[in-house]
Amino acid sequence: MPSHRDIERWHAPVRARSLTVAHGGLVYAVAYDPDAAQGITAQTTNALAFLDERLAEAGSDKSRLLQVTIYLQDMTMKQDMDVVWTAWIGPPENWPQRACMGADIGDNGTTLIEIVAIAAQA
Repeated sequence: MPSHRDIERWHAPVRARSLTVAHGGLVYAVAYDPDAAQGITAQTTNALAFLDERLAEAGSDKSRLLQVTIYLQDMTMKQDMDVVWTAWIGPPENWPQRACMGADIGDNGTTLIEIVAIAAQA
């Protein structure tokens, strides 16, 4: 029977949360723009760089992504977000199953994007 010792956690700077969790060969990660830059293009770029870091610390990378859910503060930003996403994700062999949805992310509207991902460990 698995125990909590089989689970690796990389805690967030906020209490009671982890940015990344690894278990059973899978990585569960959340990413956002820690700088809350101006505009969806900058925030998407920064959030994807943050996701790269989260995946790397758990022994994975974007080529190992299985599923991604992208939450946008405003769905009218989806087209601009997709331009950055498409350049970042690379060739078709990297493409995970992906969903995108509008959500009230909080932070008084300063956080425009949050990304939740599941990837295989290398």
